[in-house]
Amino acid sequence: MNDTINITDIESELASKAPQQILRYALENHNNIAVSFSGAEDVVLIDMAHKIRSDIKVFSLDTGRLHSETYKFIDRVRDHYNIDIDIIMPENDKVEALVKEKGLFSFYKDDHKECCGIRKISPLRRHLLTLDAWVTGQRKDQSPGTRANVPVIQDDKFFAKEGSVLTKFNPLSNWSSQQVWDYIRAFEVPYNELHDRGFVSIGCEPCTRPTGPGQHEREGRWWWEEATKKECGLHAVNIQSES
Repeated sequence: MNDTINITDIESELASKAPQQILRYALENHNNIAVSFSGAEDVVLIDMAHKIRSDIKVFSLDTGRLHSETYKFIDRVRDHYNIDIDIIMPENDKVEALVKEKGLFSFYKDDHKECCGIRKISPLRRHLLTLDAWVTGQRKDQSPGTRANVPVIQDDKFFAKEGSVLTKFNPLSNWSSQQVWDYIRAFEVPYNELHDRGFVSIGCEPCTRPTGPGQHEREGRWWWEEATKKECGLHAVNIQSES
């Protein structure tokens, strides 16, 4: 899988497949691959992947601003599947510089991108440089503005090392939230207890709140900003593609 044309051909072939089949393809064709884990979709992928290959690699971004329930959730998933989870953290000096200059809640005054860049994007880029492929829980219906066209496989040029190919798999692209939760209940998959309190899309504690009836799941993220800005940059390749 060394060029975009090939990835496009494979995407066409995999687009109608079940998530388990897409995951099996990903795991059988990439040894140096990891599942990005933070939410309900991701733990569904861990459950599916673990049934295919017990030695799966999993990583999670610890921004330093997560809910205590999320930290407990990470440990619960680690214990449930008896797997290692690589906890990826931001660089201390960059966090300290931001807090010293702008305080702990500067994102309420400007926007979230600077803080996310330091606490999420930079550490993610550092980790992805060690991988050939990664798996995410993106779904098309999560964010109509930025994820409506998410393919099941894509060439992630945003995070790829210069001269290299980084393949990104989105096995749940065509699933709905209902299908995710049907799977969680059917297979007794662990989930973040915040979901029972009205949180749908869960990020950092200061930037996440429960959603009300009729609200889209992403409306609980960065609620003080325009709907078109509800991405932190982890999936910047989507925005590039839309452009």
